[in-house]
Amino acid sequence: MIRSFLTVSTGTLASRLLGFARDSLIAALLGTGAVADAFLAAFQLVNVVRRLLSEGALNAALVPAWLRMRERDGEDAASAFAGRVLGTVSAALIAISLVIAVAMPLIITIIAPGFIGSETLDLAVANARLMLPYLAFAGPVTVLMGLLNAQGRFALTAFSPLLFNIALIAAIALLIIWHADARFAAWMLAATVGLAGLLQLAMLLSQRSGRLATPLRISLDGEMRGFFAKAIPGMIASSGPQWLMVAGAIIASATPSAVSWLYFANRLIELPLGIVGVAMGTVLVPELTRAVSSGDRDAVAHAESRALELAAGLALPATLGLIVLAGPIVQLLFEHGAFGAADSTATAHALTLLALGLPAHVLIKALSPAYYARSDTMTPLLATAKGFVVAIALAVVLGHYFGASGVAASIAAGASSCALSLLRKGRREFGFALDAAARQRLPRIVIAATAMGTLLWLSTGLVPSGTHGLIRFVALGFQIAAGIGVYGLLLQILGVASLRAAAAALKRPA
Repeated sequence: MIRSFLTVSTGTLASRLLGFARDSLIAALLGTGAVADAFLAAFQLVNVVRRLLSEGALNAALVPAWLRMRERDGEDAASAFAGRVLGTVSAALIAISLVIAVAMPLIITIIAPGFIGSETLDLAVANARLMLPYLAFAGPVTVLMGLLNAQGRFALTAFSPLLFNIALIAAIALLIIWHADARFAAWMLAATVGLAGLLQLAMLLSQRSGRLATPLRISLDGEMRGFFAKAIPGMIASSGPQWLMVAGAIIASATPSAVSWLYFANRLIELPLGIVGVAMGTVLVPELTRAVSSGDRDAVAHAESRALELAAGLALPATLGLIVLAGPIVQLLFEHGAFGAADSTATAHALTLLALGLPAHVLIKALSPAYYARSDTMTPLLATAKGFVVAIALAVVLGHYFGASGVAASIAAGASSCALSLLRKGRREFGFALDAAARQRLPRIVIAATAMGTLLWLSTGLVPSGTHGLIRFVALGFQIAAGIGVYGLLLQILGVASLRAAAAALKRPA
């Protein structure tokens, strides 16, 4: 299992790093302003769909159902079930795409009311319509990836999402070389989004994954209705961070360039959050499901404790690192071309406040599997809805007085509200039990992370502003590497983790 987790998390990390390269190029090509705000508002819809399907609960519902059917009724029955899921999902998304295309002006007006009465609204509608083919391809891609995961073929599904970013990076590079007009460049990038989805689907089909889902049929029988009734609420809840960003964009759209600043700041939040999400989905959900099914309280406590340790161990140093190094990171990644110094400052302020919500986002990822393992997808959904309302309500007030920074603080508060709802309901319904090891390790993780954050804070200002980009890159890389090294060393000194235990875990079979 550890090897499988490392394969998937490595693919996720590679995808996130390519995403940074993509967004850095988008910032250089479009900068901020009406064209960039329009493109990124439309692109935010695509990101919600990507997370909704690829990181949602569709696979969490599909994989165990497919495995149970294969074990009970054989390969042919499992393939027929998968064929009905694939056919139904594909047909539904094609129909939804057509409806959305017609209703796109209304949809953009809802998610970006600040665009009303300006040219930005028309630009956003045009960009979003060009991106819509991706939605039709994303459904079958997700189903095929789930079937490959069920067979233990993690490498292909882990690295196939890289095609999305590679296609966009190639398109941006060509547009920069041609010195394309910003508006034309945005249209070309929007069209490339749909093409990227087609490339990913073609790659999966080339591996004969389609044979796992035959015959292809559209069905809404009782079995399919039950399957989607469990999958859809979990899919929406698992995309909580993206829904909170949509809530922020709704309010931020009234402030010029605020949508762009929030988008680029959130991209840095998604790196640690994505890795934790993979850890929880790949390792924790199956382990908790087995423990809950067997009624083994010790196994449940062990799984929940390790989840919280993992969440705290990744979220706390990432939060402190992003807060302390927000300015240098944003400047290095995005301050190029049309993205100026004022944009870097505004984005760094938004990043600092968004980072305050990162522990809550990660806690949600750690708590939600406890509900999914008990076939409860409605509680995480209701908690996500509550967080969305809190974010909107606070953003109306804070966004009015503090602009993009106020909206960022509202998003962090929405995440905290969602996490607290899950924690309170879980303690009341079935109790979140921490074993003795977790009660000892969690305070030590806090100490190690605090020490690392202090070291990073003391090292800021060592490189004067205006220094050559290469020197800044080396200095920032050294700061981050030193912080990680100190954090790892402290974890070992404090008895939280050891290199010997990690090596032993890697040698265990997947």
